[in-house]
Amino acid sequence: MIFEDLIREGLIEKIPANLKRADKSIERARKDLTTAKANLSIDEEWAYAIAYHGMLRAGRALMLAEGYRPKGKDRHKTVVSFCGRILGEEFKKLVNNFDWMRRKRHDFIYEPERPIAKQEAEQALSDAQTFIEKIISLVKTKNPQKDLPIL
Repeated sequence: MIFEDLIREGLIEKIPANLKRADKSIERARKDLTTAKANLSIDEEWAYAIAYHGMLRAGRALMLAEGYRPKGKDRHKTVVSFCGRILGEEFKKLVNNFDWMRRKRHDFIYEPERPIAKQEAEQALSDAQTFIEKIISLVKTKNPQKDLPIL
């Protein structure tokens, strides 16, 4: 099992797969992405943070669809790690960007003197879209009857 160490360390726990909650999380991730795009011209730093939250919600949706949830401390980091294991080597750069966004979002919230450039926010939106689309396609395999349109 690829998550054995995460379970042993108390970072995730096995639960019954919850496709209904996964679908709701994906719906919200899609809305977050739309909101981030709309905010880019107003506040690129906040657009960046919203794009990250869309990725986080999509990552949590993947966990729910697989029958897991994060627990304990560092839940955002755990979601990133979980997604990296599912997505594998092909999406390693995207998952690394997700992790970088996690840290930058933290700085934006708690260290506001560290700006996020517009170009960086634009890249974050692009990464978020790719990431959310990939999660949608994976969750669709768990619930093929559900209509989860690609962005």
